[in-house]
Amino acid sequence: MASTLPRLPIFEALKKHDATSTAVVHSLSGRTFTYGELVNDIAAAKDKLQRNTNGKGTEGERIAFLVENGYDYVVTLLSILAAHAIAVPLSPAFPAHELRYILDQSESLVLLSSEKFQEKADEVLKEGMETSPINYKQDKIMLGKTDDYVTLEDPTSDKGGMMLYTSGTTSRPKGVVLPQAVLTAQSMSLLEAWEYSSKDVLLHVLPLHHIHGTVNALLTPLFAGSIIEFQFPFNATAVWERLAAPFLPNPDPSKKPITFLTVVPTIYTRLLSTHSTLTPELQTATKTALNPSNMRLNISGSAALPTPVKSAWTELSGGNVLLERYGMTEVGMALSCGLSFADRIDGSVGWPLPSVQVRLADLETGEIIKDEEQNASSTTSNPTEVLGQIQLRGPTIFKEYWKNPSATAKEFVEGEDGQGKWFKTGDVAIRRVVPGAGKSTQPWAKGPAYFILGRQSSDILKTGGEKVSALEIEREMLSLPQVSEVAVVGLASEAWGQKVAAVVVLSEMGRTAGKGGKAWSGLDMRRALKELLVSYKIPQELKIVESIRRNAMGKVDKKSLVREVWGEEVGTGIGNAVVSEVNGVVSGLNGSV
Repeated sequence: MASTLPRLPIFEALKKHDATSTAVVHSLSGRTFTYGELVNDIAAAKDKLQRNTNGKGTEGERIAFLVENGYDYVVTLLSILAAHAIAVPLSPAFPAHELRYILDQSESLVLLSSEKFQEKADEVLKEGMETSPINYKQDKIMLGKTDDYVTLEDPTSDKGGMMLYTSGTTSRPKGVVLPQAVLTAQSMSLLEAWEYSSKDVLLHVLPLHHIHGTVNALLTPLFAGSIIEFQFPFNATAVWERLAAPFLPNPDPSKKPITFLTVVPTIYTRLLSTHSTLTPELQTATKTALNPSNMRLNISGSAALPTPVKSAWTELSGGNVLLERYGMTEVGMALSCGLSFADRIDGSVGWPLPSVQVRLADLETGEIIKDEEQNASSTTSNPTEVLGQIQLRGPTIFKEYWKNPSATAKEFVEGEDGQGKWFKTGDVAIRRVVPGAGKSTQPWAKGPAYFILGRQSSDILKTGGEKVSALEIEREMLSLPQVSEVAVVGLASEAWGQKVAAVVVLSEMGRTAGKGGKAWSGLDMRRALKELLVSYKIPQELKIVESIRRNAMGKVDKKSLVREVWGEEVGTGIGNAVVSEVNGVVSGLNGSV
């Protein structure tokens, strides 16, 4: 019997691609899967899912799943969308109690698991559950027919989509509802901005329970007919060897050059730090692989990109410049630098992406900052940076927080023009005209560029009446050779309101850079920053630690960091106890998505 898929944009795109062209590659095994096989296997998996819901319809139901990165994941996600259900991707790395919370809060009808994670699924469901999801153990996806026997039919529902959970750094994790139309809008925006094509080969090393790994590196390239090559979990040596493969003296003909790489700053840092350990042959081949003539686009996101990392990558790659962008779970990608190297502005995330509306709101009053006020820094002889909270509107914005109307209402504000509500991101930015930038043929990459200053709740510090960006200080500190990693935070202070403090992981140089060969100290830090920052931005306290825990996307939960290191909350309390420098390990932190 012929199978069907709903006539949704993603399935229309898949059907239009050359059925014999490669869609997915498993990097280590070399197994390949075509777009024809993908279409057939999605339809078959959709039919099997609908037969395993105890007779209940799937439309609008939440289907949680534990599946490893690769072809089975792609088929599973798309089969859930094809069933008009809401896909809830789960991280196998999460402890059982966190997965139970997500299953209960989402009221998932099904917990679907691949063979690899069926024991994990059993562990999650065996006790402590408030709800009773169906324990659906999915067989290994078998390649279906490659002929054109799958037909498209009119969709019977608009309730399908995806639900991703926030990190829960300030409260319990919230389910972010992303309807199918929102996922399509996000993909179309990126497709236009970053010009994915069927010629692209994207190396996928990211987790898939985040928006970055799912929309940027999975759904959008599938819309374009690109090849997605999975290599997860990330391993620096394996990535270097894969990038080098087509450019070795005896290249592997099955390995095409990687043209598209989108990862987080910590991965670029790890790649750079391990490059010198490669054989001379691999070093030469990888430099060729990264050259702009082969690597079409390399993107950094999900956390701030240190300037030294960006510069080192450009040098190693023979001129390739990392493209920075800004996004979050609730909105997908919202801002991006342009494809022109002149538009990849250091420290900037560029301009609003196609279909995205952006405005800045005053941090104190909530009043909307007018364009002429936003651009004051570039038009006056005494520039004053005008900080504002980023607010977003458009078809790429999420619908709601699942079963949390109060949180949804709190994060949206009505537009004065009657054209819909704006989402309050909680992130702070300035706009600045950058000479030489914004002159490419990309119509959306025009005008003053946006510079992210950080989260209003944790990265915008008020010290002595001055607003200070923690991200700006971190960027300057990371330019110092003594510093390997840094997190800048605000500590409560009776005298200053907040005082600036820094948690630092020293570099090898930093471990002996102090007086008499001792470790770099707070006094050394203040001396080094004297020429880089105004006095009130220089941290008053320094903590030296062995490591700073980050989440899978490279972010630091600063509130937890302050509690762990200083034993107090960010910007609260009396703050009259000055703690001496210590050596220790910051652990147990969960950063935001």
